[in-house]
Amino acid sequence: MNKNEAIGIFDSGIGGVTVLKEILKILPNENYIYYSDSRNNPYGDKSDKQINELCEYIVKLFIKQKCKAIVIACNTASAKSAQYLREKYTNIPFIAIEPAYKMVYDYAYSEPTLVMATKGTIESEKFNFLYHTYDNHKTILFPCIGLADVIEEGNKEKIRKYLKEHLETYRGNVKNVVLGCTHYPLIQEEIQEVLGQVTFFNGAPYLAKHLKEILIENDLINNQDKEGIIQFIDSSNDEQKKKRFFEIIKE
Repeated sequence: MNKNEAIGIFDSGIGGVTVLKEILKILPNENYIYYSDSRNNPYGDKSDKQINELCEYIVKLFIKQKCKAIVIACNTASAKSAQYLREKYTNIPFIAIEPAYKMVYDYAYSEPTLVMATKGTIESEKFNFLYHTYDNHKTILFPCIGLADVIEEGNKEKIRKYLKEHLETYRGNVKNVVLGCTHYPLIQEEIQEVLGQVTFFNGAPYLAKHLKEILIENDLINNQDKEGIIQFIDSSNDEQKKKRFFEIIKE
């Protein structure tokens, strides 16, 4: 593989931009192709077979573009399809996001915790293994049905209404919040408005470090001395999503 080739990153929408922002902090010179599958968003309410098919379509597109590594920035896709993709496409490294539940075990084990994730992630075998391995017995699993859609839409009023309706009951009762969907860091301030002072746990910084390790291990680090190029593709060709994506990158 060519070191100058891009890294492919995909999510069910623009939420994975929160992952890319963490990656850019430590790998600014790499080239990236970001695929937002907004036409099929959300993944959380789809069958395993559907998710595998959607992910495979995107992976084939990245392979055609000669991507040297693929980042699965969607927690649902990671939980449902990472293993399937790794077994089928053995010549390309896959780096998959995971809900940062182990971080609670490592840093805040004794404190009550709320895991916010999609229904698909919470019900997945991969997450359940993680949860039961590191369960602090003070954890609430909350499937945030429809929240990724509302965030994708970008309507602040709807976001605040959703959070107030669904999270108000947990105010004062939780100290940790695991952001188990890449869309959720985009509304961290709004979540804090409802829950009060909480500590957020997000897997994106750890994925970024792991990606760098994998690139070094495979001798794929791009040594160019200039900032890399970011290409954005949206499956529904939504120009507003493209605009918002690059606005978030610059924030």
